[in-house]
Amino acid sequence: MEKSEGSPFGGQWGEEAIWRPTDEVIRNSRLKQFMDRHGIATWHELWQRSVDDIEWFWEAVLEDLNVEFYEPYTQILDLSNGVEWARWCVGGVLNIVHNCLDKWMGTATENKIALRWEGEEGDVRVLSYGDLYREVNRMANALRALGLGRGDAVGLYMPMVPEVAIALLAIVKIGGIVLPLFSGYGAGAIATRLADTEAKALFCSDGAYRRGRAIPMKPVADRALKRVPSVEHVILYRRTGGEVPWHEGRDHWWEDLVADQPPEAETERTEAEDPLMVIYTSGTTGRPKGAVHTHCGFPIKNAQDMTHGLDMHDTDVLYWMTDMGWMMGPWEVFGTLILGATMLFYDGAPDYPDVDRVWSLIERHRVTVLGVSPTFVRSIMAYGDEPVKRHDLSSLRIVGSTGEVWNPDPWLWFFSTVCQRRVPIINYTGGTELSGGILKSNVLLPIKPCAFNAPLPGMDADVLDENGQSVRGQVGELVIRQPWIGMTRGFWRDPQRYLATYWSRFPGVWVHGDWAVVDSDGSWYVLGRSDDTIKVAGKRLGPAEVESVVVSHPSVTEAAAIGVPDPVKGEAVVVFCVLPPNTVPTDELRAELRQLVVEQMGKPLAPKKVEFVSDLPKTRNAKVMRRVVRTAYLGQDPGDLSALVNPEVVEEIRSKKR
Repeated sequence: MEKSEGSPFGGQWGEEAIWRPTDEVIRNSRLKQFMDRHGIATWHELWQRSVDDIEWFWEAVLEDLNVEFYEPYTQILDLSNGVEWARWCVGGVLNIVHNCLDKWMGTATENKIALRWEGEEGDVRVLSYGDLYREVNRMANALRALGLGRGDAVGLYMPMVPEVAIALLAIVKIGGIVLPLFSGYGAGAIATRLADTEAKALFCSDGAYRRGRAIPMKPVADRALKRVPSVEHVILYRRTGGEVPWHEGRDHWWEDLVADQPPEAETERTEAEDPLMVIYTSGTTGRPKGAVHTHCGFPIKNAQDMTHGLDMHDTDVLYWMTDMGWMMGPWEVFGTLILGATMLFYDGAPDYPDVDRVWSLIERHRVTVLGVSPTFVRSIMAYGDEPVKRHDLSSLRIVGSTGEVWNPDPWLWFFSTVCQRRVPIINYTGGTELSGGILKSNVLLPIKPCAFNAPLPGMDADVLDENGQSVRGQVGELVIRQPWIGMTRGFWRDPQRYLATYWSRFPGVWVHGDWAVVDSDGSWYVLGRSDDTIKVAGKRLGPAEVESVVVSHPSVTEAAAIGVPDPVKGEAVVVFCVLPPNTVPTDELRAELRQLVVEQMGKPLAPKKVEFVSDLPKTRNAKVMRRVVRTAYLGQDPGDLSALVNPEVVEEIRSKKR
């Protein structure tokens, strides 16, 4: 589909670049330093070499990150089982915890701050690399005392407290398999994931704080464990201090387990391709998919994305708004520690007790690299500039953005108000199965609003039409033509589903499931999931295009556009809008919004209906689940809802169908 006239993204898919790097930014960047070491003059030359010679590139990344192996690998890449089953660092022996903590001991990094934490109630804790190393060792010893070891799956069902990072690293240290669980999951979602991996233990919290209230977690875990006989131990962290149900012999208080454990522990020597973690992602139908990641895969891709995209240095303080149950939680831990930098955890609501909580966190902890979602920005910009201007945000030098497609108005507001037109917005898109990004802006190239200025080095990205031909200036499928080190090693105990999901469309090509376009200047745009795409009278329409128009209206804070069956056009557009507080939904407003889409997108793409709702179904990392909106509205089975933080809105959407 050619770009429709009057697009909200501007003329040729994008406007002029609004941020350009200074000579100083370029000179001091990790990416430029990497290029200089290898005699590479331009970013485009780097990207081309990284996909023409992927073995050279990923070896260069391992060297750049100073990844240490107990025993060296004999082959960087093995494709003997096909591109779908690429194996990396073959024959190598390492444990990624060695590269996160062990190797820093006895160096200046040992006394650096590894983790800063702030709770919703205002408590603050700080752990150095040495502190974190010792606490991880104590918990690793405790896990071994319980009989846990290499190959055992252990669940993580905890809020964003320092102990969740300690637990994550302790599981890895003993050679176990981490099973991250969203802290807002219900019992069914927890049980499904624990049972699928036959987990032997679960880290849990008594509860968590949200908007000043203590939310119990242990009772939810207990209900889940009735269906998971494989779990022999529950390690319980005391967060809220509330009373909890107790199962003698199975349940253990965290502090009791580690009280007498020594601060030194042996790190299990694992194969480079040994499973490190299984992270589950929700599908439209069927059970969740467990993406398998390894010691030499997921963490290496995390750290590479941080250096080549976010320009992370060991002097940086990173705060990414996430939960440990989502990919970006482990991503933050592994990547930050490999780089010897500092991470910030915040446990609580981002707008409590006031809407300026995030800006106050940046000021207090001198955050230099911030990660947000467009959905958060859309919700917070409704409160205007004043909450931002209360705080000194001068420490910020990079803002990362992921989780959802941008609309121009929120992007421009954020760039002007928070970034002060100084700090670049580094768009980032990829997924759990990738260990990070396909596309990610960098600090060497100019940045246009809402755009990605490049793929990541090492990611052989392209846009294909329905016949598998590469296209530019035209909507197509976002694909990856070659393997990369962070690629999932398949779905847990379900290889055929993995192949069907990513490799069945075009032979030897990973089809990611996003619509994308590359403009005449080489900027990339992601328009939403390809299974979210609306096809009106033969014209393919990315939902983000309609949503961008609608949220430009001052009376709309968020929107989700879906396609519904239409006897004439095949599909018609229905838009769900969230209004600011105290805004009254009226038929006049519906008409205004419909007309706005007509003016911007053309009459053939006018919404059939505009519906007003209190909220849109979202995951904890703020992804709007359009497939849930669509299936609920059509009265169909919405599939797995366990990732939603607000499942109650599904009934509200369902009630709109008439």
